[in-house]
Amino acid sequence: MKNISSLPRPKAILFDLDGTLLDTAPDLAAAINLLRTERSLEPVPFETLRCVASQGSPGLIRAAFGLTSNDPGYQELVKEFLARYRAAMTVKTTLFKGIPELLQSLQGQGIKWGIVTNKIAQLTDPLIAKIGLHEAGCVISGDTMPHPKPHPAPVLEAARRLALEPVECWFVGDDLRDIQAGRAAGTITIAAGWGYCTDPISWDADYLVQTPQEILKLI
Repeated sequence: MKNISSLPRPKAILFDLDGTLLDTAPDLAAAINLLRTERSLEPVPFETLRCVASQGSPGLIRAAFGLTSNDPGYQELVKEFLARYRAAMTVKTTLFKGIPELLQSLQGQGIKWGIVTNKIAQLTDPLIAKIGLHEAGCVISGDTMPHPKPHPAPVLEAARRLALEPVECWFVGDDLRDIQAGRAAGTITIAAGWGYCTDPISWDADYLVQTPQEILKLI
């Protein structure tokens, strides 16, 4: 972890979506368990699914069905999962505690903020509209660029759309891929300890915070 005294003030803060800004795990888990009950299988415990929620359909399908992209039937499960999730994305999904105040404070200080997620745009766009994150300065989805996180391209594109250099940005996320992408792009990286991550200390992020309010203390 770096010394706070050497931390440059950001001109923008970029955020991952699932597990960082939004607690989407309840609705993601409900969608994948719906696929199980349709197949007369018992639901997977929520806590088992919560810890892989940031990994999207690959993580959830692996946890619920033990399948990977190389297995027969995987792609059909992805299609079914996405359809059921899109039909009920905001039943229990909420902003994490402290996020509304954090975003409001950033805007008040003239600091831009944006979203960089691996969620595909057909899910990201309606979700953001329903939850009320439309004031984001940019939204980069998992299929906006040829490569999703941990590739740096989505983070670099976010900085470009905000007319900033990556070094002028911070990137906050709850998954190792976020830290890898931010580091490769040249941003300050911050691990969000309130999300779905299990071992953020090992990620070698520049900073680790346990609440959104701690980000304000770094500025």
